[in-house]
Amino acid sequence: MAYKITEECIACGACIPECPEEAITEADPIYIIDAEKCDDCGSCADVCPVDCCIPEDEG
Repeated sequence: MAYKITEECIACGACIPECPEEAITEADPIYIIDAEKCDDCGSCADVCPVDCCIPEDEG
């Protein structure tokens, strides 16, 4: 199950260097996670200051 980034994203960039699969990219206005690349490790969620990185089956 891949992660997704919700509308609460503040585009701080904390998640990008933490993703081992380089699945997160900057979009406008928030970042996005490529579900094909995401391996569900949760590294993005661990560093997100606003808790907007969640598993796709939530929210």
